[in-house]
Order: sequence, then structure tokens, then C-alpha cells
Amino acid sequence: MKIAIIGYGKMGKVIEQIAVARGHSIVLTIDQDNTNTFTVNELKKADVAIEFSIPASAVNNIYKCFEANVPVVVGTTGWYDKLEEVKQHCIEKNQSIFYSSNFSIGVNLFFKVNEYLAKLMNGHSEYNVELEEIHHIHKLDAPSGTAITLANQIITQISKKQKWVNSPTENENELNIISKRLGEVPGTHTVTYTSDVDEISITHFAHNRKGFALGAVMAAEWMQGKKGIFGMNDLL
Repeated sequence: MKIAIIGYGKMGKVIEQIAVARGHSIVLTIDQDNTNTFTVNELKKADVAIEFSIPASAVNNIYKCFEANVPVVVGTTGWYDKLEEVKQHCIEKNQSIFYSSNFSIGVNLFFKVNEYLAKLMNGHSEYNVELEEIHHIHKLDAPSGTAITLANQIITQISKKQKWVNSPTENENELNIISKRLGEVPGTHTVTYTSDVDEISITHFAHNRKGFALGAVMAAEWMQGKKGIFGMNDLL
């Protein structure tokens, strides 16, 4: 399989290593030096594109892939305010997109645990829930896409929580997401339920970027020959 990597930073380089080890070839890499000049014709050399750039560039990159008739796997977060527009464009152009707030298999299992725990905790109003996410200092969006996914799962299951906020709150209807940017942390997410008598928490620690990169390459492999809008539930 011929792969274009859009966003050739630390994650892009790990994706390259894993893709090559799995027998694929990298035919195009896009980084900060050519991000504004790469063309649709260049993209056409690829069978699939993997997009891990920055929020400000993601939608434009996705549309270039649509124009090139190249399926795109999107790991960038922070652009989901345009998600419905992108989905509609994908359908109208009969294209393919696979997007996820997190491509790690472990994180997607963590999502299942989070959803189940929130469902159990809904009947126990003595507990308040809070969410913390820690990432490296280079991450541009806050809260992380993974944290937002976790928060939305909790809001769906716990009736008193109506929305999430990214700041301290005394409003029991709001779910606080604490965002920290420290060193080179790949990603840590913790959900904590606290009462006057005890505390329950679940945490996912990413030791490195390999889990995210492997999931993205697996998604790219799975996308071959498919049209439509997909996510990790489809892959798993």
C-alpha cells in the first residue's frame, strides 16, 4: 500500500516506521516546509493518506484528499466544529474518511470502561466526577479530543451533567476537564469520582506514540476499497 503522511512530525515519523515495517511504502510526506504547497496531483500517488497535522490545517488537508480521490485517516483533533460540514462533503463527493479522537486500541477499550462506569455511577449522586488530561507542551488543542470523547460519554450516562467546561466549576451540572501541558507526555487521561467517604478513578497512561501510530496504520489498511465515514468502532 502506498501511503501519504500529512503531518510529518514526531507522530508522522512513528507512523512511517510502523507502516514500512508492515510492508507499506511512503510516497509523500507533508511537513511545515511544504504544508501550503503540496498539490492534489501529488496526493494521487497514494492509495491512502494519514493526516496528523494541526487543527488549523486539518480540514483543508481532508478536502485535498477528497479532491484527489484518496481515502484519508485523520488523527488530528481540534477541528470537530467543522465535523458535520466535512461529513456532508464526504457524502456528496462519495469519498472516504476515518476519524477518531484516539487511535490507540487501549484507549478505545478505556472508552468502553469509562462508559460502563459512568452508567453505574449515575444512581449515586453523592459522587462528583472530574476529568484530567495531560499532554506534551507541543499539543495545540485543549482539552484533548480524547478528553472530550470521555466527557461526552459521561454526560450521556450521568443525568445531572449537562455539559463539560475546561475550567474549575462549582456548578454540579458541569463536568470539569483539567488540561495540563507538561514536557513530552504522550497522553494521560484520568476520570475520578469523589465522595465524602471515598474516591474511584480510572486512568490510561500512554507510554509512547506507538499505540496511536499502529492504530492509524491499521485503519489505513482497513479503509482500502471502502467509501463512507468510519471510526474505531468499525475497525474494532
